[in-house]
Formats: sequence, structure tokens, C-alpha cells
Amino acid sequence: MIAFETNLKTYKWDDTLASINAKTKADVEMALASNKRNLEDFKALISPAAKPFLEQMAQMSRQLTKKRFGNTIQMYAPLYLSNECQNICTYCGFSLTNKIPRRTLTDNEILKEVEFLKKKGFDHVLIVTGEANKTVGVNYLNNAIKLVKPHFSNISIEVQPLEQNEYELLIENGLYAVLVYQETYHKNEYKKHHPKGKKSNFEYRLDTPDRLGKAGIHKIGLGALFGLEDWRADSFFTALHLKYLQKQYWKTKYSISFPRLRPHSGGLEPKVEMTDADLVQLICAYRLLDEDLELSMSTRESETFRNNIVHLGITSISSESKTNPGGYAVEPQSLEQFEISDERRTEAFTKMLKNQGLDVVWKDWQHFR
Repeated sequence: MIAFETNLKTYKWDDTLASINAKTKADVEMALASNKRNLEDFKALISPAAKPFLEQMAQMSRQLTKKRFGNTIQMYAPLYLSNECQNICTYCGFSLTNKIPRRTLTDNEILKEVEFLKKKGFDHVLIVTGEANKTVGVNYLNNAIKLVKPHFSNISIEVQPLEQNEYELLIENGLYAVLVYQETYHKNEYKKHHPKGKKSNFEYRLDTPDRLGKAGIHKIGLGALFGLEDWRADSFFTALHLKYLQKQYWKTKYSISFPRLRPHSGGLEPKVEMTDADLVQLICAYRLLDEDLELSMSTRESETFRNNIVHLGITSISSESKTNPGGYAVEPQSLEQFEISDERRTEAFTKMLKNQGLDVVWKDWQHFR
């Protein structure tokens, strides 16, 4: 049995959610007063009982973030290379059932996208594809990494789960981090949203961070897609997964992302709404749980929300993102994976950050061989 799956099986979803919702004002006050918080404290901080403490949580989160990361915020850009996908996913514009033009970028097209991002100043790039092993398998990804490596200091990927030896190959050629979201830790709901394709294998996806840890990856990014299930329970299980991984692979860095369900071709309405206040509460709760944890925010969120959240725990953020292959320079009109909300140009966005007293960091790490 998968190592983390053994741990996960000791928890029942409904009992966990009930435990979170049962947290009291006294539990929240105890969590806030603690110098070293555990997962029970995290439950209290994401509970309904913590809502009256949001301002206090925000101030504490801000202080901890400044203490650990200073007045800096790291910029990154997603680089979508393909919308080919063999999975059926109810929430994704790239789903196999969506009758859309499929596109996978060639080497020359990738370099055109790279040129655009370099002119904008980006030095951290996140390579994204659909999940189609034959079209955009490890050979395609390895070639893409080698192609863009001379142009960027830091390369991450968000693609289909791979085997340990495949990750080792990509790491050898310059891969720094892998983002792999479980989407939801509710196994039955996971099956409903992933009825076909390799992604339908809940256990295989759950084991991906373990394969990454064994491969010696520098950073693992975790997260859930908020809207598929109750955000509080999914956030707890993401934190449970994080703490397991930190214990097992203590040399690896970790990040958490906060994607909320966004409109896309095919459409899916959120099962459970996550409000802006809920998301602020969750971001602060993660910072209070772990002051070293990297917290990332994409352009899924609105201008106003992103303007206000940059001081409350977020350490990494994107701008002017395109979620379609070739969207920057090659084929701007190709279908997006999901609609973005903050469409500001990078220049305008970074000006806002500087006006708020933040130092914009384009490069903070480089892979050397």
C-alpha cells in the first residue's frame, strides 16, 4: 500500500469535517497563542469559529511572512506547451470530451513563447501541458526543459504524474520543482470528477509526491481545487499530506497553491463555494502552521483580491498569464484551460507591488550542474 495512503485511510472525511466545524473560540485562541502549531491547531484556524479572528490572523501572517521572506515576492509565469489530454475531467477545458482544436508546440514555437516571457523579465517558468503520455510524455518534456534551460534560472512543471526514474532524468537536465495537485482528497468525489484516463487512478496520483521525494526533487507543490468538495476538509488533508512529506523528505522544499474553480469550456459549477474571506483565512492558516512554507497565487483571482493578499502570506505570484498553448506569441486565440481573472500586463502588476513597498524578485535560484 502507498505510504501516505496508509495514513489517509486512518481518517474519515465526514468525521474530519465535523471535527473542524466543532472547533470553538477557545480552540482558536489556543492555536493563535501557540509558538509551534500542529494539525489540530490548523483545524481550529480554518474552522468557522476562527472567522471573528481573521484580522488578527492576517496581522500575524503578515509578520511571519516578513520575518521569513522579507519584503520580497517572487514572480513566475506559466508556459503552456500543449492542450492534448487523454483524461476526462469535469472541471478542465482540456478534457478529452471537449471538442476543441488540439495544439502541441514545436521547438520553434516554444522559443517564441520564451522570447516573449524573457522580454517581460521572467526568470522562473512553469511548464504546463495536458496529460497525454504519447504526445507530451517524458521525451517531449525532457526536450522542452533542455530547450528552455539556457533562458531561465528556474524551471518547474505541472504535467501528468511520472515514474521516479523519469523524474530523475528531468531533474538531471534542469528541473527544479513539480506541482501536482490531488484536486480533492475525497476518494469517491475524485472518481466522479475523473471518470476516464490515467488521472482516474486516485492512488497513483496520491503517490506522486513520494516518487518525487525519492527522486530528489528540490521542491514539491501541493494543492486542492477548491469547489470540487468542502474546502476545509480538502485543506486539512493537503496539510496532512504536507506534514507527512516534510517528515519523509526533509531536504525538499514545499509550496502550496490555492486554485479556485474557474469558468472553462464545458463548465462546472462549484459544489461548495469558497468566498474571498474563506481564502484569506486559509492562506493565513497555512502561514501560521508553517512560516517557511512557500505560498503561491495565480491569475485565477481578481485584481482587487491579489492587490490585497500580497502582504498576507503569499510569496510567489504570476502575472499576464496565458493558459492556452502558444497564448503569449504563437496563437493567442487557442482555447484556454480556464479563464483568468487578473489580466493586467506585467509592467502594471509589478508597479502595483512596488507601490506597496514590495521588492519584486525575478531570480532567486539557479540550477548548476
